[in-house]
Amino acid sequence: MAQSFSPNIPRSKSPFYTFSLIIIIFCIILFYTLHYRNNSLISNKTSQNANLFRNTFISSADNSTISDYLRTLTLHPHLAGTPPADKTIAYVLNHFRNSGFETHVKEYNVLLSYPIHTSLSLHFSNGAVKEIPITEIGIDQDSIVTPYHAYSPSGSAYGRAVFVNHGEENDYAVLESQGMKLAGCVALVRRGGLSRNAVVEKAAEKGLAAVLMYTETEGFNNGVERGTVLKGLGDPLTPGWAGIDGGEKLKLDDEEVVKRFPTIPSIPISADAAGTILRSLEGARLPYHWKETLKSKVGRVGPGPIMINFTYQGEKKMSTISNVFAVIRGYEEPDRFVLLGNHRDAWTYGAVDPNSGTAALLDIARRYSLLVRKGWSPRRTIVLCSWDAEEFGMVGSTEWVEDNLINLGSKAVAYINVDCAVQGPGFIASATPQLDDLLIEVTKKVKDPDSSDMTLYEKWVANNKGIKIQRLTGADSDFAPFLQHAGIPSIDMYYGEDFPVYHTAFDSYAWITKYADPYFQRHVAVTGVWGLLGLHFADELILPFNYLSYAAQLQEYVKVLGTALDNIASISLHPLVTSIEELVEAAKKAEDEKKELSSEKAGDYHFALKRRILNDRLMFAERGFLDPQGLKGKEWFKHLIYGPPSCDYGCKEAVFPGISEAASRMTRTKETETVQHEIWRVARAIQRAVYVLRGDLT
Repeated sequence: MAQSFSPNIPRSKSPFYTFSLIIIIFCIILFYTLHYRNNSLISNKTSQNANLFRNTFISSADNSTISDYLRTLTLHPHLAGTPPADKTIAYVLNHFRNSGFETHVKEYNVLLSYPIHTSLSLHFSNGAVKEIPITEIGIDQDSIVTPYHAYSPSGSAYGRAVFVNHGEENDYAVLESQGMKLAGCVALVRRGGLSRNAVVEKAAEKGLAAVLMYTETEGFNNGVERGTVLKGLGDPLTPGWAGIDGGEKLKLDDEEVVKRFPTIPSIPISADAAGTILRSLEGARLPYHWKETLKSKVGRVGPGPIMINFTYQGEKKMSTISNVFAVIRGYEEPDRFVLLGNHRDAWTYGAVDPNSGTAALLDIARRYSLLVRKGWSPRRTIVLCSWDAEEFGMVGSTEWVEDNLINLGSKAVAYINVDCAVQGPGFIASATPQLDDLLIEVTKKVKDPDSSDMTLYEKWVANNKGIKIQRLTGADSDFAPFLQHAGIPSIDMYYGEDFPVYHTAFDSYAWITKYADPYFQRHVAVTGVWGLLGLHFADELILPFNYLSYAAQLQEYVKVLGTALDNIASISLHPLVTSIEELVEAAKKAEDEKKELSSEKAGDYHFALKRRILNDRLMFAERGFLDPQGLKGKEWFKHLIYGPPSCDYGCKEAVFPGISEAASRMTRTKETETVQHEIWRVARAIQRAVYVLRGDLT
């Protein structure tokens, strides 16, 4: 028989023990009551002063401060993985630390690519030889990386020159229809809609020996546009997982790695060099519809008679890259993360791309630090992210997303990206549709930099005859891994459509001050919108997501899709229509809940819990659009609404990328079945988002 157990306390001391226990319990209750009450008071104070803090953020703008940041960032080139880049890493890290924030650096060991030797010469039929300069003329070559295509294979070619326009399938079809033999030729390509990788892959498919690529510009024809020809995103040796030091890495000859690289060599050249080649071509006449957009005076496309002698030697090597972070912990929901990101690395000086955005990020840190000193604490945690090796294929951000995929999937509220903050005039924004309302509201609070009597919103409307928010259908900046792999609601924004010194040695502080933003007013405007968005996501009681906007956008997409597939009786859009109707109903109920829970009720645990549950549903609904199988042929991309379309990475014109890809190949009955399957996949993804938004199990 087991013996009973009682505390070994003298009976005479039992009343004292009982009294002591009561006192301890009372103190615990009092502590938690005061703790919750204090948190509620802070919460009330922060909510009541939200507008005050936002106004303080806007009023603390300083053009000259942003200018100083940018000048320092662009004193020297800082290509990822090179010694000069370490100075830029230290500068950003020290700024975050001096702002008083918790900071850290996360390093990854990844495969990058650098040039060793390049030569290019033209051989004419009369025996003359002309050497073509590879680098920009008039630039200090000792500090600038030789223009190259990262991850291009080394190789040599000697063949007839042929102009293939943008290097798209329809361009080759025009040449082939004239009986032109392209095998063994060296292709001259002007940059257009395709990514660099897609251009080179298409040229290899057509039997060409090498590719020379140029960009048509206004006033900077001597510039050479560097870039990557890597297929997909992230470290080639760690596809789908992070490239941590000592972790698993594939070998260079692994099939998974090899397919990421082109099979023929390529280099970028200047528009001036391209003009020399174009003027020397004979052979077939230039197709008329090419001539309409071609800036160079060209009459013939070749092949030949001019011969091109080309050699490129490069190296792929393991390099350490560094992502730098500043963290402002949330007082009430420290496990909910609002992420503001910009990449730091550049091909050369990188004044526009990306350090106009880096300067803005540093100024946000300065202004957030000021708010903290004035008593502000964010409700949710804010993370300022400075990415590395974006230019090689979003490597730094991709490795970090893969490293933190589960935490991000369960805790990330939104990601706000700014890459080239200022390229010129005109505000441009892209977003997932549930963020449209917030983006519009914030632009009403920021002064337009080019019109003293207008807000940014008013000028935006005037320029576009209405609001024009683009969608994140490409994969050309650091938002891609967050949205298209992790399903995190995202925004990307900048000033200016294009700029002629993109990826060239002329992308300097001097160019910014002369052409893009002499008084740094546009920098101030982008910083204002970016920082205010962060404050709204971090501080609002109910997350500012509106899925009615998403549903309306999806309905528009289905109308366009219906028009495109109108004559194909075997394909039905009914699954899409039905799932979107359910999304509308779920979104309406969520909006009603938002109104009910939008006020602060201090001390009401049940009310706070209901608000937390609603916020989680609003935050997680975007994850529903992910499919674990990913896009066919691009399986890393999981998002079925927004992702790289059929024209490959870098394009920005398609939604429903899986459907778009299948439809573009549709010629037989079996392929119509593939289209229908993709329609069902998207319908199921929308249905998953509906279930999340409702919050109930089926």
